[in-house]
Amino acid sequence: MGKVAVGATVVGAAAVCAAAVYIVRRRMQSSGKWGRVIEILRVMEEDCATPIGKLRQVADAMTVEMHAGLASEGGSKLQMLISYVDNLPSGDEHGFFYALDLGGTNFRVMRVLLGGKEGRVVKQEFEEVSIPPHLMTGGSDDLFNFIAEALAKFVATEGEDFHLPEGRQRELGFTFSFPVRQTSLSSGTLIKWTKGFSIEDTVGQDVVGELIKAMERVGLDMNVTALVNDTVGTLAGGRYYNPDVVAAVILGTGTNAAYVERAHAIPKWQGLLPKSGEMVINMEWGNFRSSHLPLTEYDHLLDFESLNPGEQILEKIISGMYLGEILRRVLLKMAEEAAFFGDSVPPKLRIPFIIRTPNMSAMHSDTSPDLKVVGSKLKDILEVPTTSLKMRKVVISLCNIIATRGARLSAAGIYGILKKIGRGAPKDGETQKSVIAMDGGLFEHYTQFSECMESSLKELLGEEASESVEVIHSNDGSGVGAALLAASHSQYLEDS
Repeated sequence: MGKVAVGATVVGAAAVCAAAVYIVRRRMQSSGKWGRVIEILRVMEEDCATPIGKLRQVADAMTVEMHAGLASEGGSKLQMLISYVDNLPSGDEHGFFYALDLGGTNFRVMRVLLGGKEGRVVKQEFEEVSIPPHLMTGGSDDLFNFIAEALAKFVATEGEDFHLPEGRQRELGFTFSFPVRQTSLSSGTLIKWTKGFSIEDTVGQDVVGELIKAMERVGLDMNVTALVNDTVGTLAGGRYYNPDVVAAVILGTGTNAAYVERAHAIPKWQGLLPKSGEMVINMEWGNFRSSHLPLTEYDHLLDFESLNPGEQILEKIISGMYLGEILRRVLLKMAEEAAFFGDSVPPKLRIPFIIRTPNMSAMHSDTSPDLKVVGSKLKDILEVPTTSLKMRKVVISLCNIIATRGARLSAAGIYGILKKIGRGAPKDGETQKSVIAMDGGLFEHYTQFSECMESSLKELLGEEASESVEVIHSNDGSGVGAALLAASHSQYLEDS
């Protein structure tokens, strides 16, 4: 009986020891795995670092590329496209003007009544129209006929407020947010379709010509005064309300910048210098790249797997299309190499672009003690039922690293523009105000991003110079901005 008791005690003790060893081993494994999570986080933070010295290098590289792009076609990764806009709105514009905004699967038609400096935008009306999917891959005439018909219907609803003086033609600003080789203010040939459009017989054609032919077919008499992209429109809208606006930056799904250049500083400009002495340049800055950009293994892989490898490198690290995807890729590495979400990788985490930047912004903004927004987003998007507080803190850290890099590089780009036009440093006895008009959902809705961008720009400029630089939100450049450019380049300006 005693032997059995002793034996049982020994076996029991062995089982307890084995269990204890198992627990210790599991703890060591989990602490090893957690150590790997922290290591991945640390490397990400180091690779995304944007100390002020690096930002200055990026800004200087931007300025160098701007010079090269202005000197010759194809001389730089920055296309530095001549917009032919040499007369930005002043606020004195009167009358009513139309805008057509085509940039995706919907388009907008708009009319704006302008009342000069006193009235400004007296009234505006618009209608949004969805493009049937079959027209996005059909024939050029079919698409432009559909647009012209919608425009004609909209014109037919003009109220008494919108009165056209006798003998005048209606005038339209056309925002066309696809790659175009501009040949004059009111003409440009389509380089390629993007955003799901594929209409081969439009490529190489003048898109304004296509629209005019369609308007003629539906009996609509309207003059297309200006062909613009949304960034140039944002600049026009900003300048209309504030004469100190010198540049515009879009930070949304994609990113771009436009600014006012001295016409004599554009060596590739072949024509007569405009009377204003100025020319708006559409930089297409999303295509900027430099050895100074802090790129990670995730950026290189994202670029390699993209539809346009080697292109739009800046856009792929600062714009709303990609920030959430970078976060997904880091979380996937943590899940695969450090069991971040448990023993198996959540299947949803393998789906590209499943984490959208608005979701990342919502998590980044979570200030609740238990970070419950982070927990519910991970549950909703990735179907991860439970997450610990320390896991949620890692997610917040990643959001912060990715957004901070994007915001600070955006600031470096703006600083590069200001340096190019001589506004990057204080001048003796001068207090020349420089205003940057901003638009896009990323800037407007991701508060941590926009605040970090503005503080980084101040850091780059220094205390004295930053006092004369202001960042403002300029809404709806692609709509109102296009109508304003139709007004500032109206064929009837001499009459007024």
